[in-house]
Amino acid sequence: MNSNAKRSKPRFLVVGCGSIGKRHIRNLLALGANEIIAFDPQAVRREEVAASMGVVTVDSLSAAWGLGPQVCVIAAPSSLHVPLALDAARHGCHLFVEKPLSHTWEGIQELLQLVRECALTTLVACNLRFHPGLRMVQRLLTDRAIGRVIAARVEVGQYLPDWHPAEDYRRGYSARRELGGGILLDAIHEIDYSRWLLGEVTSAVCMADKLSHLEIDTEDTAALLLRFASGAVGEIHLDYIQRAYSRTCQIIGDEGTIHWDFSAGQVRFYSAHEQRWNVFDNPVGWQVNQMYVDEMAHFLRCVDSEDAPESNVFDGAKVLQIALAAKASATEKCWIEFGSPRWPIAIL
Repeated sequence: MNSNAKRSKPRFLVVGCGSIGKRHIRNLLALGANEIIAFDPQAVRREEVAASMGVVTVDSLSAAWGLGPQVCVIAAPSSLHVPLALDAARHGCHLFVEKPLSHTWEGIQELLQLVRECALTTLVACNLRFHPGLRMVQRLLTDRAIGRVIAARVEVGQYLPDWHPAEDYRRGYSARRELGGGILLDAIHEIDYSRWLLGEVTSAVCMADKLSHLEIDTEDTAALLLRFASGAVGEIHLDYIQRAYSRTCQIIGDEGTIHWDFSAGQVRFYSAHEQRWNVFDNPVGWQVNQMYVDEMAHFLRCVDSEDAPESNVFDGAKVLQIALAAKASATEKCWIEFGSPRWPIAIL
């Protein structure tokens, strides 16, 4: 690729114009993308993004492909991710896919094979990897600031009706099994960043169920126990129930402890050598949308071959395998070993 081609902006197709799709469109515009096509099956959403953001909209995917996009941003319900990604990949598009990669394993191997054969750039959107707090945690672990990692406690919880208060939560994909909802897939960020920080997962066991009054047909609470290849143990709690939003991570090492609190905007690090706590706050003025901007800017650099993707579809498939194993463990009341005949490590 010559330098002029490298600097040219690709044509983007954004599929899905709900809240996250709109966010990605706004951020692409802010990053200088000037050719954006948007599609959503709901006409009212198409009209909204056309009027408020000035992007071209189409009323069918066939019309979108006719305009020749080079990059596809998939922000549709989880159950549609793989069919849309396969369609886009067959049209030669690089792929930015919202998490989770899918809600089942169906079509995953085909997608991975197609991505490899076509040498496509891909990113599964795990925006917490771009949070300054978790990036500080990652740097501390890389520097072995707490010695050998022994265990981690990771949790997130928020009352589902508060996620999008202007919408009926019962109609959203989170509440509906057939659309790929449920807290294990919705909160897959926690599984993803646990693997990012602590390494590959070798086994898992999970308890998950619908325990609340919420009018949903998916699990609203999950407790997941993971063993990592390093020997470390991870406890992950996920729920749709907590009335006060909470998102935290504690990592225990044999020479110290790290604690991250999303709401406090702070990382606290205890050093056994110094026998004191060190505190790192989010950058002054940092806003939540910044991690989405940084994520998209990273993806654009990946498309230009300047960066290696933080989390490509192969990583996304490994994280999905853990989430699906957790679901199976909860249903079948069993411990799952990855690499066993039932759960082979089947990532290309």
